[in-house]
Amino acid sequence: MYLDRKPHDQRGAGLPVALFIITVLALLVLGMSQLQQSTSESVSLQVQSQRAFFAAESGAQIGVGRILADPDNPQCFSESIEFSEAGLVTCRAEITCSVSTGGEIFTLTSEGYCGSGFDEASRTVEVRVR
Repeated sequence: MYLDRKPHDQRGAGLPVALFIITVLALLVLGMSQLQQSTSESVSLQVQSQRAFFAAESGAQIGVGRILADPDNPQCFSESIEFSEAGLVTCRAEITCSVSTGGEIFTLTSEGYCGSGFDEASRTVEVRVR
């Protein structure tokens, strides 16, 4: 009968199984937290990259407007623009301009930068104006 057994005769696998399950669950939680952290960092970099593109695009639009401000005497220029508008705060655009040998085609290169350190992103937009 089962009642005749003494406690020291009973052997089970309960403790090793419980330790195994706890270890597996701990590893799963650790893996999921690292995956969530890397996903959030990726989203942050995507946002910074998009903001840098908008800064570069804005710089190019400002440059085209300045070149076309005087259509009879267009002038090439280079400058750095710091944005203070919502959405582009901490972003800047570096605008450089070059003129073709005939003097008819202006090439504007606008480089947008947003963020700093690990989160810094940059994008470049090039525009030709005739």
